[in-house]
Order: sequence, then structure tokens, then C-alpha cells
Amino acid sequence: MTLNDPIEVSFQLQMELNRILDYWKNTTKDLDHGGFVGRIDHNNKIVEKAPKGVILNTRILWSFSRANNFFQDNRYDAECQIAFDYLYDYFRDKKSGGVFWEVDHTGKPSNKRKQVYAQAFCIYSLAEYHKYSANTKALNWAKEIYALLEEHSYDMELGGYIEAFDENWNSIEDLRLSEKEVNAPKTTNTHLHVLEAYTTLYEVTNEEKVKNSLERLYDLFLNRIFLKNNHLDLFFTNDWKSLSPEISYGHDIEAAWLLLVGARTINNKPLIEKTETLLIKVTNTFIAEALDKDFGVFNAQDTLTRELDADKHWWPQAEAMVGLVHAWHLSHDDAYFNTALKIWGFTKKHIIDHENGEWFFRVDSNGKSYTSEDKVGPWKCPYHNSRAMIEVITKINEKRLENPLNS
Repeated sequence: MTLNDPIEVSFQLQMELNRILDYWKNTTKDLDHGGFVGRIDHNNKIVEKAPKGVILNTRILWSFSRANNFFQDNRYDAECQIAFDYLYDYFRDKKSGGVFWEVDHTGKPSNKRKQVYAQAFCIYSLAEYHKYSANTKALNWAKEIYALLEEHSYDMELGGYIEAFDENWNSIEDLRLSEKEVNAPKTTNTHLHVLEAYTTLYEVTNEEKVKNSLERLYDLFLNRIFLKNNHLDLFFTNDWKSLSPEISYGHDIEAAWLLLVGARTINNKPLIEKTETLLIKVTNTFIAEALDKDFGVFNAQDTLTRELDADKHWWPQAEAMVGLVHAWHLSHDDAYFNTALKIWGFTKKHIIDHENGEWFFRVDSNGKSYTSEDKVGPWKCPYHNSRAMIEVITKINEKRLENPLNS
């Protein structure tokens, strides 16, 4: 390992970050109805009259806001303003609070359910946007949604957050984020994104109640959600009985680094120590189990049948790079960086669409992309890959500052 390696990687990531953000800036704006289009297919064709999902729209706001904060300028100010205004004008429930799950192409609500996962992403994006813009309306809205989650979703008796509600925050039977998921009242995915949302909210508010909420989440992750085998349990009953044997490799590594970042943000030294240890354990297990021979990251595995989902989705590649580079930064072991570099090589070869821009949704075990998947859609967004570029560049730069004589 020489210092030229991370410098070169940093340059490549900077170029790819620019390409990702340019794609979303130049390709995805809805010039007819405002905001951003709901779907663009594999071949880069806009799907006319596609509905617009709140996950896509909050992640667009987060990505452009995070980019401005990273570059320390206002180059994506217009995109931030478009994204914030559209969320505020069309997704905000003016009667019962929170955000709707979906609106149609004109902005009319088409699914008014209150998915806690979506509320978390709204808090996350609004807090990041406030860091850039100092927009008090955005911050007040984030605080309002936080209060709604604590009032309606937090389970005072058994801990954790109930998954979903109807538009008026009443209980519902079908709690799933998507049809492919287990219908569970509590899920790791939602708790993970509540944690990242509250972490950024604490950054901009420094409020003790938000810190307390975060510390409750740490108790869940360290004592219930992460298992002794260094994998996350994913779906639960109300009283935290497991409902699924599935391993999600991308969520494992994503959770490990997000937990460390959050512990550092609230400056809880015992939690910092625990999450540092957890990050190394989870990363080592990840390296042993989640990587194909070409260093693509497998999607998932059933622990009972051992059936492997060998497809490589775009986002686990991004999260793996971030987790590995955090482990490298923490341990000073260059092997972690070298593994991240090999995943980056796989991503460049198979995941990035060098012809039309952005990243393919997923490829099969032979590296062939699925043409049925969207380039832009309810779940396909700039959040994972832009965040990965920024996080890895940042950790490389911090590493170089630790060794200025080698710069």
C-alpha cells in the first residue's frame, strides 16, 4: 500500500460523485409538474405519469444538501430548493402531520399511509438541508415529525418503533414497506434509518431529548438487533421475537458504520468503544461471507436453507466501501482499504452505467444488468452512492492529515 493508492481512489470517487450529481441535476427534474420525475427506466427513458414516492424525493433533498455541505458551497442550491419546496407543498400532511408515502405525477396524494421509515428519511433530509441552508422552516418541520414519531410510533412498553400507520396515525394491518417484505410490526431497516435521522437531527439541535432517543436505539441495536454471529436480525414481533432467517449483507455493514458515527456524534464514550469493536467484528464477518470471487457484494442469504441471493444490487456495493474504509481508518489495517478498493473495481466494471450515467439497480452473478429495473424509481435514488463517495473521500483525507509527512 502506498499513499498514491488512496489519492488516486479519492480522485476517481470525486469524479464519480460529480457524475452522479450531474445526472440527477440534468436528467431527473420534472419540467411539467415540478419537483423530480417518479421513474426513469433502465434505458434512461422517462416513464410518463409515474407516481412520485417520498423515499426518492427525501433522498434527493438529502443528497444535494449533503453535497453542498461537503463542497462547502452552494452549487446545488437550486436543486435543494426544488426538492424542499416540492416535499413541503405536496408530501406534507397539513392535517395530521408527517409525510404521505406517495403522490401522483401532478402532486396529488395517492397513498396517504404514514410509514415510519419515510418519516425518518424526511427528518434526515430536512436536518441535512438545514445544515446547508439554515432554513428554520425545514428545521421546525423536522422537529415536528420527530415529535410525531415519539408520540405515535415509539412503543413505551416494549421499546422500538411501530412500523406504519394510516394517514391519521391509527393502527393498520399491512405494515410492509414493499410486497416482498415480512409483514412485521418492527423492522431493523426502519430502526436503522430512524437512528441516522436522529443522529443528524441531534447535530443541528443538540437537544437532550433527541440524544435520549438515540441512546434507546443503541440499546436495541446492541442487545436485540445485532446477533452474536455479527449479522442483523431483520424482522420482529412487537415483543422482539424474530420473524425471518434472512441475512442482508448491505444492511449489516451499513448499520455497523452508522452506529459508530452516531456514537461519536453524541460523544458517548462507552457507546463509541462498543461500536468500534462491533464495526471490526461485523466487517470481518462481512469480508468472510458477503463477497463473491469478483468482489461484488451478495444481496442476501437465508440462514435456514443456506440459499444465497447472488445478485449484486447497487447500494450494498456503496455501503460496503464505506464500512470497510471506516474499519481501515479505525484499525490502521490496510487490508480493509484494499478490499474496499476491489469492491470499487467491481462497481466501476459492472454497476456504473458508463454510457447513460448513474448506476444500474442490480446485476446478476455474471455481472449482467437487469434491464427490467429502473435507473430512477421509488427506491432508486442518489443517496447511497453519493454518500459513499463523500464518506470514502472524507476518510481518505482524514487519513492523509494523520500522516502529513507522506502527503
